[in-house]
Amino acid sequence: MKKGQLTIWKNDQGFGFIKPDKGSKDVFLHISVLKGASRRPKVGDIIVYEQKTEANGKVRASKAFIQDDQYLWELNSNKRIKKSILINIFKYVIVAIIFLFIIEGIPSQSPPIIQSIIKPRCKIKGNISYSGGNKLYHIPGMKDYKSVVIDRAKGEKWFCTESEALKKGWRKAPR
Repeated sequence: MKKGQLTIWKNDQGFGFIKPDKGSKDVFLHISVLKGASRRPKVGDIIVYEQKTEANGKVRASKAFIQDDQYLWELNSNKRIKKSILINIFKYVIVAIIFLFIIEGIPSQSPPIIQSIIKPRCKIKGNISYSGGNKLYHIPGMKDYKSVVIDRAKGEKWFCTESEALKKGWRKAPR
């Protein structure tokens, strides 16, 4: 970032010229590059800016602010950065949720990934039958094991051992 004093300002037209501190030629300043300014500039203001040189050799300011407004400019810049970070985090969370739903929908010999995180290595499915309300448990390798889906809202459970299932009143499924 460079710094200089505003020597000419045409308020009605929204532009002026900055005399750089380093003594190079004057830099054109347009009102549109003064993002987040709390007021319009006036002659004598110190302007902080990035310098751009156009193809025709003219030098203009970009990303400028009035030195008094530096705090506001930095604050707005920090807000933009924080907003960008939050948006990226949100995107990753959405992708992770979609991924988990896809994984949950793929039949497998092991419990759903969410359940594996909660109770690792617990693969016995405690299922309540629709017809009679019987509490049955299914062991990996049984005929209906793959098609059984555990719904915790209905009281269905995962067990780590057969003895745990039996102790809680569940019985082994017939197939």
